[in-house]
Amino acid sequence: MRVALAVWGLDDLADDGALIVSELVSNAVRHARRGSIRLTVDRPGAARVCIGVVDFSKVPPVPKEPDDEDDGGRGLVLVNELAVHWGTELLPWDKRVWAELQGGEDA
Repeated sequence: MRVALAVWGLDDLADDGALIVSELVSNAVRHARRGSIRLTVDRPGAARVCIGVVDFSKVPPVPKEPDDEDDGGRGLVLVNELAVHWGTELLPWDKRVWAELQGGEDA
């Protein structure tokens, strides 16, 4: 993630992008319970990046507000705070959870 953003000159998105990748991949591994996932990183605009994680589960993620005592459950809350948009796309055999980041200027 960091290398792709550096190559594209979007270093300002590196920390948020790495955290989003970590949260989406963690959710896919924990909840899809399959042997493989796919990470996609697209650049739909000069300063926009779309991160996607595809897994073989058809169950969409549901954000929740964790209690202060909860050890987990904050991943989608973080994604929602960091991304300009995020969502789930159901595919024929799986689903894609994606998040879009916006850099300084969309040239």
